[in-house]
Amino acid sequence: MNTNFTGVIGILHLALVIWAAVSILNSRASQGKKVLWILLVLVFPVVGLIIWIIAGPKKY
Repeated sequence: MNTNFTGVIGILHLALVIWAAVSILNSRASQGKKVLWILLVLVFPVVGLIIWIIAGPKKY
């Protein structure tokens, strides 16, 4: 992989993590669950995002 492609992937990943964090904070989950979800997404970046998309707190 060249450096430009890796940089684009990094920026895309950062955007997804920020989007996930904002969505988690805007959800109706309790404060404790919000903290746990955000920690999951930050500590396990790829797996955490996938788990959050499948099972994370919903806005409704």
